[in-house]
Amino acid sequence: MSHREQYIWQRGIYLCQICYELTKSFHSSEIYGLTSQIRRASVSVPANIAEGYGRGSRQEYIRYLQIALGSLRELDTHLVISEKVGLATPEKISPVIREVDELTRLIVSTIKKLQQ
Repeated sequence: MSHREQYIWQRGIYLCQICYELTKSFHSSEIYGLTSQIRRASVSVPANIAEGYGRGSRQEYIRYLQIALGSLRELDTHLVISEKVGLATPEKISPVIREVDELTRLIVSTIKKLQQ
């Protein structure tokens, strides 16, 4: 099985898509600020899932899933800040935060299964 067939990787790719869509509406002065941070953190999630999957050992995979979780928490923080400073409305941020929360649950569940 390829990492591309993994549901959590597919959800990570979807998260990237919606983060890129969200940040398109950010003011151009944020291109090197929160826009860049949000995009980088979102890209890190499926990239770490894929890298961990390709490492070959269960422990390595778990380690990279934990790194992906860290990126999700970083992303969540950037999203909250974006809302607080007025870069996006709660209506635009909320669906992305819900996706972050759902993917977090999926990865935590996957880690628990792998640890059994």
